[in-house]
Amino acid sequence: MNAALALSYGTPDSVVFGQAPSPRLKPGQVLVAVRAAAVTRGDARILMASAPAGLALLLRLTFGIFRPRQPIPGMLFCGTVETESPGLPAGTRVVGNTGTAMGAHAEYVAISPDRLVPVPDGLDDCAAASLLFGGLAAADFLIDKARVRKGTRLLINGATGEVGCAALQIARHLGAETTAVCREENHALARKLGAFAAHDYRAGPPQGTWDVVLDIAGTLPWPLARNCVAPGGILLPVTATLSGILGALLRPHRSEGRRIFANTTTDGPDDIRRVLALYAEGALRPVFGGIFPFPQIRSAYVMAGTGHKRGSVVVRVAE
Repeated sequence: MNAALALSYGTPDSVVFGQAPSPRLKPGQVLVAVRAAAVTRGDARILMASAPAGLALLLRLTFGIFRPRQPIPGMLFCGTVETESPGLPAGTRVVGNTGTAMGAHAEYVAISPDRLVPVPDGLDDCAAASLLFGGLAAADFLIDKARVRKGTRLLINGATGEVGCAALQIARHLGAETTAVCREENHALARKLGAFAAHDYRAGPPQGTWDVVLDIAGTLPWPLARNCVAPGGILLPVTATLSGILGALLRPHRSEGRRIFANTTTDGPDDIRRVLALYAEGALRPVFGGIFPFPQIRSAYVMAGTGHKRGSVVVRVAE
């Protein structure tokens, strides 16, 4: 089968489009023909073995010490079930998450059916794949962790990447008053997606206080963010260093009732169903930074690895 291959850690240019053996099904697995797959900032970080400070060893322990344990990268995809499974007839369009097993950047993937969710009618393959990474993180942090509601003053730092674009839309759906921090050339997009105000990070730290500070970019650790978090507010570091995670775990409560909550995002089938439900409600729409044919997956990785892309990057595996 055609597949993306990452035989060693390296720059996005090290991804090769080539041939790999088709997956062998383990007991209980189904075969899915992949039609579209997301190429996320997380995928690029794994390829480059680039993690926030203090987490590089954990990344290599998870994915391979000296080289990627799974040579086919990718986690999030949309495809068609090829083999029968209870509740998932052959031909069912699904989205799925392979997790740390990777392997989604290929024509076929073997996966447990409990990691698959049917795609609603009207949502095309590329759009379905694009919604997952940003939608899962944004919904978890804003709905579950921060409990954002109507009138919540929200600051999103890094507001026009794949997580930021989803967060802006979900925040608007929840009724938050959102300030977006991003490049000035992306301010119009941020306002279109739901921001009340926009700030260019190159002009210095944002001025004001907010009930919730969502730090996607990882440039507002507590020493810099403390003046932005209102009394009783919460800082949510989506991209946190090891010291930041430990600091949040050991001392989550700070002065004047301020809190820090740093934890991983849940990304199981129920979480995916919630993202699809937000789409069905009109609260979440895909924002594409780029859609690439499968043979150009290297270009997709280059875009995903820049840290300055707008929205999601997707490869169209099946034309």
